Amino acid sequence: MTKNICLMIRLPSEIPYLEMTIMHEETRLPRNGKEFILFLAIISILSVNIIAPIIMGFEFGFKKQVYFDTLQVIPFVWICVILLVTLVANPIVSKLVPKFVQPTDGFNARVLFNILFSVTILSMLLTVIGSWIGMGEISVEPIQTFFYSWPRNFFIAFWVEALIAQPIARFAMKKLHESQERKTVNA
Repeated sequence: MTKNICLMIRLPSEIPYLEMTIMHEETRLPRNGKEFILFLAIISILSVNIIAPIIMGFEFGFKKQVYFDTLQVIPFVWICVILLVTLVANPIVSKLVPKFVQPTDGFNARVLFNILFSVTILSMLLTVIGSWIGMGEISVEPIQTFFYSWPRNFFIAFWVEALIAQPIARFAMKKLHESQERKTVNA
């Protein structure tokens, strides 16, 4: 609470620096490159392994063969997700979130907007690209059926991210930071 009040009495030029400092102290987020890779790996592996089978089940039926077919393309979808997150989604999201979140807004508001924008961007791209990967060819079909498929894909991805993947990744970061602090205190 006092950190948010302190932000209100600062110069506007000081706020971005203070926000980064406060978020750096946040134990539920990665603090360096190695932690970011772990955080991204947890989220992406969980997401791809949950979202893809659900979407394929709705598309082709919840059958064992559909699931096994999905498992065969998941590694390629996962690589695509990693590339899209790092090269496309994160740069756009990092510009959008500050436009919707105020310096006095809390951690959960920031996370929610981050999830909303990330899932919107990735679900739009993967509705087309994921279909191409699954079909093994580039065709216009995913573009023609985009407005039918994308809302369903967004809905599934949003709730998986908000309720499963992101909370597990944040929990892992919190436990990692607690372990690091115990080591520092005991050293």
